[in-house]
Amino acid sequence: MRKVCVVVGSRASYSSIKSAMRAIRDHPDLKLQVVAAASALIDRYGNVAEMMEQDGFEISARVNMLLEGATPATMAKSTGLGLLELPTVFEQLKPDIVLTVGDRFETMAVTLGAAYMNILLAHTMGGEISGTIDESIRHAVTKFAHVHFPACSEARDRIIKLGERPEDVHLVGCPRIDLVAEVLQRGHDGLPPNLFAEGVGGSFDLDQTFLLLSQHPVTTEYGSGEAQITETLMAVHSLGLPTIALWPNPDAGSEDVSRGMRKFREHYDDSKVHFFKNLPTEAYIHLMDRTACLVGNSSSGIREGAYIGTPAVNIGSRQDMRQRGGNVIDVGHDRQEIAEAIKKQVANGKHPSEPIYGDGHAGERIAEVLVHANPPIQKRIAY
Repeated sequence: MRKVCVVVGSRASYSSIKSAMRAIRDHPDLKLQVVAAASALIDRYGNVAEMMEQDGFEISARVNMLLEGATPATMAKSTGLGLLELPTVFEQLKPDIVLTVGDRFETMAVTLGAAYMNILLAHTMGGEISGTIDESIRHAVTKFAHVHFPACSEARDRIIKLGERPEDVHLVGCPRIDLVAEVLQRGHDGLPPNLFAEGVGGSFDLDQTFLLLSQHPVTTEYGSGEAQITETLMAVHSLGLPTIALWPNPDAGSEDVSRGMRKFREHYDDSKVHFFKNLPTEAYIHLMDRTACLVGNSSSGIREGAYIGTPAVNIGSRQDMRQRGGNVIDVGHDRQEIAEAIKKQVANGKHPSEPIYGDGHAGERIAEVLVHANPPIQKRIAY
C-alpha cells in the first residue's frame, strides 16, 4: 500500500485538494497522510486543521511555520521554517509520495524537503500563468515534481514545454471543481440560517441582489494593498449593493489590505457590507452561485466562476494571463472602472457554464494515477 502525504497550508489549499484527499483515503491501494501547516493551524484564518478533522480526515502531523508580520521577509522566513520542520515530519511518516498543492510559499518548503530526501513529488495545478510570486513558485515546483496534475489544457501544454515528460503529465482537472459540482448537485441548502452571526457588519436578504468580494495582496506589488482595496471598496460603496467581503489571505501585504478594510468600516456606513474572516467551502460555493457579481482578484472567479457561470470582475494583475472564460471582466485599480464593470455584470446576469478547469472528477483521477505512477527519481529534461 502506497503512502501519500498531503501538506495543507491554508484554507485555499484545502479546498484545492480536498476531493483528492478523500479519493486517496478511500482507495484500497493508498494510505493518506495529512500534514497541517502554516495558516491552516491559525484561528483567524479559519483553523483549517479543525475543519479537516470535522470532515473526517486524521491529521498525522502539525507544522507551525507562519511568522507574524505578513511582509516579504516574514514570507521568506516562514518558508525557511517549513524547510526546517517538514523533513523531520517526512522522516517520521516515510511517505512514498508527497502531493503538494499549487503555488503558495509553503509549497516551496514542501517541494525542497521532498526533493532533497528523494521522495517522489506530485504537484497539482502547475503550468498556469498568473501574477505575483506565485507564478515563479509554480514553475519552480514543476521542475522539481515527478508527477504533474494540471487543471486545464493550456497548463498541460506549458508543463511539457518546460521539459517534462508527457507520460508524467496528467490532465485531470481542478479538484476544487469537484467540490463545486457536488455542492451544486445538492441544491441551495448549504447556507446556514445564522450566516451573519459570524463576522462583522450588516446583515441582509441573500435572495436579493448582492455582491461577493474577495481580494488578496499582490506580493510583487507589496505596499499597494491598502490603496488597492480602498478603490474596490469605494466602487462597491458607490453602488449601494449589499456585499459579503472576505478578509485577505496571509501573504505578504495582507496587513495593508486589512488596514484598508478597517479604515473603510471606521469612516463609512458598513450596514450593507458584512466582513468574514473565513467561510466554509460549501457556503462560499453557494454564495458564488447566487451572487450578482464576484469582485476582487481571487482565482475562484476564474476557476470555479467559469464552471458556475458566476459574473466576475477581476481587478489588477494577480490573475494575469490565467486561462479564463467569458464570465470575467478584467479591470485596473480604479473605482469608476470597477463600478462600471460591476454594473455591466449585474445587468448581464449569470453566464453559461464553461468547464475549463474540469468536470468534477479530478480527485478520483489523481488517486488512480498515484497508485501506478513510477517515474525515475532522477529527473531529466525531456527533449
